[in-house]
Parts: sequence; C-alpha cells; structure tokens
Amino acid sequence: MVISAFFMGSAGLLLSFFPQELLTYWGVAGTPPVFLQLLGALYFSFAMVNWTAKANLIGGIYSRPISTGNFAHFLIGSLAFDKLAFISSFHPALVGAGLIYSIFAILFGYVFFTHPG
Repeated sequence: MVISAFFMGSAGLLLSFFPQELLTYWGVAGTPPVFLQLLGALYFSFAMVNWTAKANLIGGIYSRPISTGNFAHFLIGSLAFDKLAFISSFHPALVGAGLIYSIFAILFGYVFFTHPG
C-alpha cells in the first residue's frame, strides 16, 4: 500500500503541477492541460486513500472496496499500457509503465482474490 501510494502520489503531483510540460514532452503541445490536471487529482486522491489504509488489513470485509478499486485500476491500466506499448513500437516509457501497472495488478489481484488470514 505504501509503494502504491508513493507511485500514485508522485504521478498525481506531476500531472497536476506540470501538465503543460508533460504534453510538450509527449509531443501533443497545444492540448488543454485540464484533463491531465483532473487525472492528477484522481491519482493523488487514490494515493491518499492507499496511504490512509496502509495500516488496515486489506482484503478483509472493511477494506475490500480499497482492494477492489486498486485491482480494477491497475488491471485496466496494465491492459491499456501493454496494448499501447505493443502497437507503438515498444516505447521504453510505455513498456515501463505497463510493467509497473502489471506488477501492481498481480499484487492487488492476489490481495483481492485470497483471504487475508
């Protein structure tokens, strides 16, 4: 949970405070940055949820929604990044993001589908 919180928090801060620079780096300058800022807010919010739940037993009855949300996010994200990496000639950033998301998807899938005890 701590690693996930740091990963999502740093992504959220980057997207929130440097959207114009990221759009320029990705080659889509001129696009309104508001969508990246909203995405950054979502990432940062998810990081705060993970950070505040780090001491709880994740996967139990009370923290099941946290494991469900994290599993869904990382599974869908890993599928999207992996698909994009395969069709765009293996850009290293996409491959790295896909790998990180796949690892988190596997770990949260394990937490989601197994009993915490």
